[in-house]
Amino acid sequence: MLQEANAVTKDGLGLVVTKEFKFAEPPGELPLDCGEKLGPITVAYETYGELNREKSNAILVLHAFSGDAHAAGWHEGDSKPGWWDEMIGPGKAFDTDRYFVICSNVLGGCKGTTGPSSVDRATGKPYGIDFPLVTIPDMVQVQARLVDHLGIGRLLSVAGGSMGGQQVLEWLVSFPERVQSALVIATAAKHSPQQIAFNEVGREAIMSDPNWNNGQYYDGEQPVRGLSIARMVGHITYMSDASMAEKFGRRTGGNGHARPFGRGFEVEDYLHHKGLTFVDRFDANSYLYITRAIDDYDAGKGGTLAAAFKGLEARVFVISFKSDWLYPSYQSADIVRACKKAGVDVSYYDVSSTYGHDAFLLEVEEQSVLITSFLRKVTEEGEGI
Repeated sequence: MLQEANAVTKDGLGLVVTKEFKFAEPPGELPLDCGEKLGPITVAYETYGELNREKSNAILVLHAFSGDAHAAGWHEGDSKPGWWDEMIGPGKAFDTDRYFVICSNVLGGCKGTTGPSSVDRATGKPYGIDFPLVTIPDMVQVQARLVDHLGIGRLLSVAGGSMGGQQVLEWLVSFPERVQSALVIATAAKHSPQQIAFNEVGREAIMSDPNWNNGQYYDGEQPVRGLSIARMVGHITYMSDASMAEKFGRRTGGNGHARPFGRGFEVEDYLHHKGLTFVDRFDANSYLYITRAIDDYDAGKGGTLAAAFKGLEARVFVISFKSDWLYPSYQSADIVRACKKAGVDVSYYDVSSTYGHDAFLLEVEEQSVLITSFLRKVTEEGEGI
C-alpha cells in the first residue's frame, strides 16, 4: 500500500510534501496534440490519505487555472494551506480516512511541472515561447502517466472546477474505462466568445509589456506590469456584482497605490494587490500557454458532446453556481443535457451563491454535503459489483 507519511493534525493533514515524477526521457518523448514531442517531463504532485489494497479508492483532483499540486495541508513556512484544504482531509468532502487523493500541477505550468520556464536541455536555457503549444488533452495524458506510475488502473473519481472541470471532461472522453465517476464543477465543455475575449485581454496585456521581450525575459526584468494587469482582469471575472458590493461597496481606498485621478476606491486597491501578489508566484509565459489551452478546448472534439460521451459508464455529478457569470449555469446545463442524450447516469445541482465563480472554492459547506453524498453512493455501488 502507498501511504502519505504526513503528520495528521486535528485541523487536517498537517505538513505535506510535494513529490516529483519524471518520464518521457528521449527517445521516449511524449507526443503532443500540436504534432511535436516533449521530453523529459517532470510532474509535481501531492497525495493525501492511503491507497487501499484493491487500489480502488483513488480520487484525482484537478486544479483551476492558477492552481498547483498543493491542494491541501501545509508546506513548511506557509502562511496558508493548499488551495482546496477545506475540502480535502480527514472527515472532509474528500475524506482522506476513506480516499487516496492525488493532485498534480498541469503540463505547461510553473509550479514544478515542465512548462515554459523549465530549462530546455538542448539549449541550457528556459524554453520561453519555444515551448510547444499544449492542450487540455495533453495535460490529461500526463496525468494518466502519473496515475500509471502510482499503480492505479481505475480511478474512483476525477474532480475539478473551472479549468479543472475541463480536465475532468477530458478524462471522461479520453479514458472512459479508467473513471468510475466524475465531479464536474463550474466549467464549460468549450469556451464562449466572451470567455475567450477576457483571456485575450490578459494575453495582450502580457505581450504588450516591453519586458516580455518575446517571451525571453528570464535573465532580465520580468513583465510584472503586464502580468499584474492580466490578473486584475481575470480576478474581476471570478467575483460577482453582489460579492463585490458586499466586500467593498463604494468605500474609498488608501494611499498605497499612486493614482493621477484621486484617491480611488477599495476595490481598486484590492485588484492592484491581487495583481502584484500574483506575479510573485506565477510565470507570464505559463499564463499565455494555459489560457490558450483553455480557450482551444472542445470536449466534443468538433462534434457533439453527446456523441463524445456515448457509451460512457461513469456516474457524473455536475455542479454550478447561480451567480457565476464567468462559467454561467447554462454551460453546466449543456453538459448535463449531453450526458442525458448519451444515456449517461448524471445528476445536477445549481447552488445558490453570491460569490460568483469563486464559489467553487468558497461554498465549502454546501459542496461538502453534495460531494460527500455522491462519493458514498459511488463507493457503495462499486462494492456491490
